[in-house]
Amino acid sequence: MDTLIHRRVEAARAGTNPTVMCQISSGWVVLGDTQFLRGYSLLLPDPVVPDLNTLGKEERITYLYEMTIIGDALLEVTGAYRINYDILCNTEPALHTHICPRYLSEPEELRKGPPWVYSKRGINQIPFDAARDKELMDQLADAIRRRLK
Repeated sequence: MDTLIHRRVEAARAGTNPTVMCQISSGWVVLGDTQFLRGYSLLLPDPVVPDLNTLGKEERITYLYEMTIIGDALLEVTGAYRINYDILCNTEPALHTHICPRYLSEPEELRKGPPWVYSKRGINQIPFDAARDKELMDQLADAIRRRLK
C-alpha cells in the first residue's frame, strides 16, 4: 500500500523529510505540515503498519509509551496545559498519531472542541516553515531524547 504515511516514512529514512525532529525506536517524530496549534506533531511508525491492532504486545507498549513521551516534551517546551492524542487511520489507512498541544490562550469555544476545528474553520493556517520551526523542533527533539535515556 502507498499512503502519505508510507511516503513520509520513506522520506524520513532517506533524510529528505524536513519535518523530522528525531527518530525513536517506534518510528519518526515529525512536526505537522500546518501549525494550527504551535508544536502540533505526529508519530509515524517505522515500519508502517495498517493500524495499532496490527502491532504485537511489545510494539504496542513501545509505540504508546513513546507517544506519551512526545506529549511530555510538548508540555515542557510549549507551555501547553494539555495534550490531545488522536489515532484515526481513516483518511490515510496507516498507523500514525496526531499529538496536539492545547493552550489556555485558545478561544474557549475552540479549546473545548477537537483541534481539527481550526482547520475546518480556516483558522491559524500556518504552514510548516523549516527556518521558523527549527528552534522548536530542536528543543522538542532534545526533550524527547532526554526522556528516553
